[in-house]
Amino acid sequence: MIPLFKVAMAPDALGRISEVLDSGRLEHGPKVAEFEKALALRLGNPRVLAVNCGTSGLHLALSMVADPDRFPATAQPSGGAGGPGEVLSTPLTFEATNWPILAHGLRVRWVDVDPGTLTIDLDDLAAKISPATRAIVVVHWLGYPVDLNRLREILDRAEEAHGFRPVVIEDCAQAWGATYRGAPLGNHGNVCVYSFGAIKILTAGSGGLIVLPDDDLHRRARLRRWLGIERQADRVHGDYDVAEWGYRFPMNDISAAIGLSNLEIVDGLLARTRRNAAFYDKELSGIAGVEHTERADDREPSFWAYPLKVADRTSFMRKMADAGIMTSVISRRNDAHSCVAAAREELPGLDGVHDRVVNVPVGWWLSEEERAHIADTIRSGW
Repeated sequence: MIPLFKVAMAPDALGRISEVLDSGRLEHGPKVAEFEKALALRLGNPRVLAVNCGTSGLHLALSMVADPDRFPATAQPSGGAGGPGEVLSTPLTFEATNWPILAHGLRVRWVDVDPGTLTIDLDDLAAKISPATRAIVVVHWLGYPVDLNRLREILDRAEEAHGFRPVVIEDCAQAWGATYRGAPLGNHGNVCVYSFGAIKILTAGSGGLIVLPDDDLHRRARLRRWLGIERQADRVHGDYDVAEWGYRFPMNDISAAIGLSNLEIVDGLLARTRRNAAFYDKELSGIAGVEHTERADDREPSFWAYPLKVADRTSFMRKMADAGIMTSVISRRNDAHSCVAAAREELPGLDGVHDRVVNVPVGWWLSEEERAHIADTIRSGW
């Protein structure tokens, strides 16, 4: 079976892991700082913090930006401080994007999906920003960047209308290597969270990264990542103070060692993945019952998976499985879960596309023969 995902591992990863094991410093050692420095250079933003998983990064981001005390009383749902605000988000994502919203006592309000991109519908988002909006979560789904300039314009208008600017959190879990207008994600004025989970194109085995847009948020996130304690201070005598409580979310040095090794090979993996996607773009065009997603000139996707919108998805997936090709829908639409039943609303864009989307293998591991087999199987009908 041709896999949809595969774990990438650099040849020297085991050696780096051995160095950590021999050092006796499995946590709070030098590897995490080294990994952060390398990631900051690659992204072009020094305000980065490695965490134990991408979901922890989302928790950390929401804990800072959704604090009701940072909003004026007129921006509270009840007209007073402390009200439980809402976060605008997309339901077409993995559940790890949205459940941290609920964990912080916030309401999720669903924004429709653009059928052309499978990312958040910016027209619907603009219409739903209100005085109750604490934050906006956008997902670069499958590594395809949201139109961040248009998003900034929407926020400018919202700030004029409501007197405050909701913070944007970009879920970049599937988007390592993606760029918008030539810049890596993490350079457009928002909080960004990457995942380095096992099947991500840049993996640390487990882990993630939060990227901050300013020094104050970076300082707060660094403290809140480890219980609100300044680890560089002398804690021997217990004379430190926690001004803002936090979590225990730091990355360990074993993960950082794996990440450092894989950072050296990830550009080659991305190049091969993009070549495979370009092959599909050409070879799968003009096929009856198959529709592609958008390709905009101002952004470069990472293609964590390759989405197609197909007629009769069940038959398509059966045909692919019979040919030895793994496919998946990856995630159920989040608004269908009973734990968020109260938040359901009409989402015509998502309704029109959700049951047609299927993802096929596109990654760096495909041989030319395998990708040709995938294309030939799709062309032959189902």
